[in-house]
Amino acid sequence: MLNEVIITRGILDAYFKKLTDHLKVDVAIVGGGPSGLVAGHDLAKAGKKVALFESKLSIGGGIWGGGMGFNEIVVQEASRPLVEEFGLHPAEYEKGYFTLDSVHTAATLIARAMDAGLAIFNLIAMEDVVIRNERVAGLVLNWGAIQKLEWHIDPLTIHSRFVLDATGHPANVAATLVRKMNVKLNTSTGGIVGEKSMAADAGELQTVENTREVYPGLVVSGMAANAVYGGYRMGPVFGGMLLSGRKAATILLERLGS
Repeated sequence: MLNEVIITRGILDAYFKKLTDHLKVDVAIVGGGPSGLVAGHDLAKAGKKVALFESKLSIGGGIWGGGMGFNEIVVQEASRPLVEEFGLHPAEYEKGYFTLDSVHTAATLIARAMDAGLAIFNLIAMEDVVIRNERVAGLVLNWGAIQKLEWHIDPLTIHSRFVLDATGHPANVAATLVRKMNVKLNTSTGGIVGEKSMAADAGELQTVENTREVYPGLVVSGMAANAVYGGYRMGPVFGGMLLSGRKAATILLERLGS
């Protein structure tokens, strides 16, 4: 016979154990899209303590909807080895162009990342960053619904050695840092340059090129990197996003001393 209170207690005990175990992490990732998931997978697989925070209910960012709601995505030859490493099976459409079911891709990336040890917290939004000794040293968090409703309810805080901004087009972490601290970023203008219109080939290359540490303690990846550094958008081609996540993990592992 099932007891409703035991069910409730089980959920609460398990969740708060997971949360309290991740109040201090090596890397805090903001945004559950493809670059954040790949970075989280690689970091966790390397033995680092990593937590990913996503303000929405679903994890996967823009993958789920494919192109304009048609649930297929495209990856290019350069990213095919990474895609296959995750257990995905891209179908060649034309030479150098491969299609993937977007739902299966998102679900697989999530499962592989969590199996590697990535802790994922959905419905939790980044409200601000922690600053210590002129570097980003953690996140200020609130429920995603509270942020959306704009209720004035004080947040809670976690500490991290590094933060990865994988929030996509808005580059929320970098934008918050610039807006509140008036700091100079490692960009051509010292601020957020802004995302350009679509040029798929250039955008795919730039999302990897622009993946870097933009301010002490803060690395940007995916479309957040292109927004910060002024790269082009690329639409439903996801190879660059995946490769950006891998590059972000490589940078962070170097910074962490691995």
